[in-house]
Amino acid sequence: MRDIYGVGEDRLAHITSYRTSARIAVDGDLTKGAWRGVPRSTRFVDMVSGEPALYDTRVASLWDEERFYVAYWIEEPQVRATLTKRDSFIWNDNDVELFVAGDDCYYELEINAFGTVYEAFFVWQDALVRGSRFDRAGFDPMGRNVDLLGGFQDASRWGRHPRGRRFAFLDFDLAGLETAVKVDGAINDPATIDRGWTVEMALPWKSIASLFDGRSLPPGEGDTLRCDFSRFEAVRIHGKPLPENPGWSLNPHGVYDSHIPESFSVVHFTRQAPPELRKD
Repeated sequence: MRDIYGVGEDRLAHITSYRTSARIAVDGDLTKGAWRGVPRSTRFVDMVSGEPALYDTRVASLWDEERFYVAYWIEEPQVRATLTKRDSFIWNDNDVELFVAGDDCYYELEINAFGTVYEAFFVWQDALVRGSRFDRAGFDPMGRNVDLLGGFQDASRWGRHPRGRRFAFLDFDLAGLETAVKVDGAINDPATIDRGWTVEMALPWKSIASLFDGRSLPPGEGDTLRCDFSRFEAVRIHGKPLPENPGWSLNPHGVYDSHIPESFSVVHFTRQAPPELRKD
């Protein structure tokens, strides 16, 4: 039995992903009919303490037979972004993040207010062995852009998670992924007070299936998925960055670490429409 790292199940947040009857055009505009009436989550909290975050952030989810949709509402008085190259270290900007936990692996997606995306696919080191489902060309560390998370050079995580190290495939792209951002304000203009920005994501089920060892997707009524919904804020004090960007998430992790699948929130899937759209 492994020791606990992160928080227990009693502190996990639960949200419902509702069935949508039509494919959603991903454009970042969350005022459109598809998202009208979809319940939003509770306010994000400090990743470590669990106290309410400084700025409001909420998430909601929908799904259809082909895709898993996630939307973020982000309060931001000064919308800022600097990184424009795909797979830059987006966590150094203000960003929102989605993690999806699978079998012996997990997927990470980050996006900033420019719409710049970072993706990575993580496989636990003890699962990447001969004869496993990862024993194929796509997961050969010798031929891919790979880092090691939780190794001795990763000082903040070294020796922390009981399962140990994981390979990070940094050149991974989720096939068919769609993302979009809409800014309510003037990005990178300190003379204005902005309302914030919204993010919309669509992840194909046939691509998410690579996270699992034979799981049936799309999900059935009552099925669940473990996801981390989080946000990092690149705060500057007197023009200088803080040692750590504040991290906010749907539920606390108890430590400053997004990479804890056991602390990911629980998404419950239903074939019902959102409450305000039902005709029953």
